[in-house]
Amino acid sequence: MSLLIKNGRVITATDDYQADILVEGEQIVAIGKDLPADNAQVIDATGLLVMPGGIDPHVHLDMPFMGTFSSDTHETGTRAALHGGTTTVIDFVLQQQGHSLQEALDEWNSRAAGTAVGDYSFHMAVTDFNAATKAEIRTMIVQEGITSFKTFMAYKGALMIDDRQMTGLMQEVKQQGGMVTVHATNGDVIDYLVAKHLAEGRTSPLYHYLSQPEVTEAEAAARFTDLAHYTGCPAYIVHLTCEGALNAVRNATRRNQRVYVETCIQYLTLDASKYDLGFESAKWVMSPPLREVKDQETLWAGINQGLVNIVATDHCPFMWQQKLMGKDNFSKIPNGHPAIENRMELLFSEGVVKNRITLNKYVEVACTNPAKIFGMFPRKGTIAIGSDADIILFDPHQQHIISAATHHMNVDYSAYEGWEVTGKVKTVILRGKVAVDNGECLLPSGYGQFIRRNQVSAKI
Repeated sequence: MSLLIKNGRVITATDDYQADILVEGEQIVAIGKDLPADNAQVIDATGLLVMPGGIDPHVHLDMPFMGTFSSDTHETGTRAALHGGTTTVIDFVLQQQGHSLQEALDEWNSRAAGTAVGDYSFHMAVTDFNAATKAEIRTMIVQEGITSFKTFMAYKGALMIDDRQMTGLMQEVKQQGGMVTVHATNGDVIDYLVAKHLAEGRTSPLYHYLSQPEVTEAEAAARFTDLAHYTGCPAYIVHLTCEGALNAVRNATRRNQRVYVETCIQYLTLDASKYDLGFESAKWVMSPPLREVKDQETLWAGINQGLVNIVATDHCPFMWQQKLMGKDNFSKIPNGHPAIENRMELLFSEGVVKNRITLNKYVEVACTNPAKIFGMFPRKGTIAIGSDADIILFDPHQQHIISAATHHMNVDYSAYEGWEVTGKVKTVILRGKVAVDNGECLLPSGYGQFIRRNQVSAKI
């Protein structure tokens, strides 16, 4: 079955033009004016923006964490992503200390394969780098198509690796053609502050925020960039939130170093005033925490300066009952918030509509750069002949309100409840199939494919 999208305004990271798009099978086969319909199903995109499907490279689906699991599965999470215009996500496989990377991958494959509705890939989080782990890096890259390796500079005893392990991992990943990504916060300082606050009887969510001051992120970001510079390893900082951390990256450019930077939609739109709401603030307990208004200004500027390359979500939802695990101790609140469905519309409304970024920059940071940096371009992330037909039709004028009553994420509250948004995803196409149309998902669970990624080589 062929699809013909007619009369749309096509937006990519570099282009803006009127054209028809012909899809055959899973790929785009023609782009032009007045393409003949023949026997194709025609979708009229008059008045709509036609853009590549979004790519969210930072999600946590069905993830074990702090004694529970994140509440979105690969089925519910990728379905919610499709409703919001995101056609591909990259989830994180977490190695358990004392166990192999392959064991972890097998566990995540058992949960995702045959259940995901949208396309997905994996990062591999390395929590125990040793000789055996080192020997698995090439296998992950060459045989499994997993080319990015996540590290944690926090969560000692569970996820954190030290600088010795970080350096060894970077050297091996560089040699094999991969990339090292990092949760860059100083875990030792954070652990000290958490213990101090609890000893003083300060147990509310506010002290989660006060236990992770800006310096803990700025210091770790600078240390990570220094180690990446020393080893020459391609480097990427996940969920960067603040001016101090971005300045560490800015300073690295003075020695001609390139460090890729991701921020998340919550750090562009929400601030630390959310921690003044009593225990309700647990909805916004995440790591790193929300920051100050001045940091939002820095991040928007960083997008336009080319320092911030990607806007993701760090989607890691927990039901309210799960959040209540930390009612008497903020350090027991599961960290994370839901956003996989909201990212594309919020970024358009707060970015494009408010003239903070251009339409092309919007596609760049939400679709194209994730594909380029993580080895999926040009199969994903653009509208071009031969690319996967991952396409969204977007009404730039429709206004609506975000609410848990209408979202599709498996979580019983919204971090953006009552937020008025301009811009609405109307139709989503995934590999040539209409995935979502006017609020209804038309694809079955299991349609989503695992996307093998290429070795790191793309420059953006």
